[in-house]
Amino acid sequence: MTTTLSMVVAGQLFLNGVDPWLASLAGIAAAAVGLLMGLTVTRIDLSHFIASLAAMVIVRGLCMIITQGTPLSLFTLPGSFKFLEQGAVYGIPFVIALFFLLVALFDFLLRKATAFRKVFYTGSNERAAAYSGIRVNKIKLAVTVLTSTLAGVAGIIYMARLGSATPTFGVGMELNVIAAAVIGGASLKGGTGSILGAVLGVALLSIVTSSLILINVSVYWQDLIKGLILLAAVSMDHIMNKYRAG
Repeated sequence: MTTTLSMVVAGQLFLNGVDPWLASLAGIAAAAVGLLMGLTVTRIDLSHFIASLAAMVIVRGLCMIITQGTPLSLFTLPGSFKFLEQGAVYGIPFVIALFFLLVALFDFLLRKATAFRKVFYTGSNERAAAYSGIRVNKIKLAVTVLTSTLAGVAGIIYMARLGSATPTFGVGMELNVIAAAVIGGASLKGGTGSILGAVLGVALLSIVTSSLILINVSVYWQDLIKGLILLAAVSMDHIMNKYRAG
């Protein structure tokens, strides 16, 4: 929902006369609600899962309050801003180029940069990471802020693409994100996974969704099948964790 919050804040500011680029920066800053979530995890010691659920509900409520439940029409966005979605760099759509650039950058950092390797160490065994001198709370807070900020950037790109900001945008998307990550090799217990694996998970889910549409499967059955895929992926992750531990 941080993606939606970014869209809504930026869209509302634009309708109030703020330059779209400045409004976008404000939207991304608002989407850094991950800071609040990270503080509840590191300072109050809440479960990250519970903090995430609470933040999702709070952000969804904020989006409804800002828009009064009504989608914001943003078709007057200037062409220079719509370049985010409609523009191209050397014949490659800008959004695709940006996607692959971020994938390559963060995949490299997770593999080579010491600071990013600490994320895996913290996720694998938080206590051992703390004993080895890693500032665990600092790592968890930084990762939470980074991911929410990137979600905010995605919200701005969606706003440019759709020409609107809908307060209910992204509802249910969190399940697809979890499924893609687990299918791509990430563990719900932490410590394993990769950027490229997550991308492959997204690609697989997209192929499944497209295939279901092509063979005229009812939209109601599509949700059921996606849920079964998520259950299978999580179950496999649990079995593999038990196998490694045993």
